Amino acid sequence: MTDPMGPTDPTDPTDDAVAHELRGSTPDSPEAVVLVLHGGGETGYGPVEWMRGPVLRMWPFARTIEHRAGDRLAVLRLKNRYFGWNGSDATPLVDARWALDQVRERYAGLPVALVGHSMGGRVALHLASEPDVTAVVGLAPWVNGGDPVHGRPGLDVLLMHGVGDRITDPRRTKGLAERLRAQGASVTWRPVEGDGHAMLRHPLTWHREVADFVTGSLLT
Repeated sequence: MTDPMGPTDPTDPTDDAVAHELRGSTPDSPEAVVLVLHGGGETGYGPVEWMRGPVLRMWPFARTIEHRAGDRLAVLRLKNRYFGWNGSDATPLVDARWALDQVRERYAGLPVALVGHSMGGRVALHLASEPDVTAVVGLAPWVNGGDPVHGRPGLDVLLMHGVGDRITDPRRTKGLAERLRAQGASVTWRPVEGDGHAMLRHPLTWHREVADFVTGSLLT
């Protein structure tokens, strides 16, 4: 799978100037936390900027959730160090684990929802087994047949995929929904007619349904 939203960057992965970062709303006493994860590509060790397409694409999701929940949720966006998944290095997964550690340090014991697009969806699904992760949203997720499937009772999952996606496969996402449901997760499978990988044709549908799902799952 190769995400079309940016080039592969062959920069030295040991560059100390490359850093992961978190930005977002951090209320003093939220009821839960949302961590938003952007897309990328199969390979690429070049640094990622906040203004890069895959990162910017997730900003409206975060803002819509913030507007819906107010100070009841902390909503954080992660910027990865590198563009790619990068084989066994799985660099965005490493970055997301770092982000979860930051969340736990500040908001110990709170439930967490993960919202990821494309490669970020793959990361979110990997982390569905974390004990404080109670909800996962995969948007046109990169479903890899060799990845673990972490369904369990008590886990809420929303999987959305544009029917016209030619980058990641909606059929694989539908199959994943069935496997997660068989493991006990509460799964919503939502095909989006007339849309593709970048979620640009019906953006309000994507933003609204994700915000509805996340707030409904995390807030009583």
